[in-house]
Amino acid sequence: MLKVDRLRYRYASGQWALHDVSFEIAVGEVVGLVGPNGAGKTTLLLHLNGLLFGETAPHPQSAQPASQSPVEVLGLPVTPRSAPEVRRIVGIMFQDPDDQIFCPTVAEDVSFGPRNLGFPREEVERRTRCALGQVGLTGYESRSPLQLSCGERKRVCLAGVLACEPDLLALDEPSSNLDPRSRRQLIGILQSCQSAQLIATHDLEMILDLCTRVLVLDQGRIQADGPAREILSNAPLMHRHGLEVPLSLQFGGRPIPS
Repeated sequence: MLKVDRLRYRYASGQWALHDVSFEIAVGEVVGLVGPNGAGKTTLLLHLNGLLFGETAPHPQSAQPASQSPVEVLGLPVTPRSAPEVRRIVGIMFQDPDDQIFCPTVAEDVSFGPRNLGFPREEVERRTRCALGQVGLTGYESRSPLQLSCGERKRVCLAGVLACEPDLLALDEPSSNLDPRSRRQLIGILQSCQSAQLIATHDLEMILDLCTRVLVLDQGRIQADGPAREILSNAPLMHRHGLEVPLSLQFGGRPIPS
């Protein structure tokens, strides 16, 4: 589904953000991406659907030239030329919904992606209707996003991504700034999705609910990759990278004292 091979990326300032990042995600796999602020999580996500383009780090034991792109989705190298096709495959949801919503009504915003992918009107309407139903916003079509709560705006963003029916969801802090009810709704929606997912988040309890596998990213490098419960319960590893073991694992499944 997704292959990242020795990806590196440097900001315009000259500072390296990602160093030799390599991992793969299988079809339908749900993977968490955790790490401290500034680790490079968002920068990594932006490479997956061609919003940023890094380069392949040279192999230390090979004189072979670097491959065309360090990122491939369904065998397609992510390049400026392939970006339109890549964006049919990979849908990205930003941390702040106000960075993603820009249309005057919910229906217009959710339908923007399918319309720009060139689908006929009937198919755009079907996808919009299905996506709004999937996120629990049927009946909101004519509402202004400005009148919605943060949780509802996040669901509008997710509906806009789902309306494109991507094979991979790249989600940046999807549960940030959500109240407990909105967070539970979001988790339920993501559990119902059939797409592969890469979820960058500080919400480690949500990782335990959704992900079978976790990547730890710190200082632009993958520091660990393994089963979610095994990684998140490893206190020395977590502390070394500015993270804490989730409370549910600290208490071994016992009720957490109030």
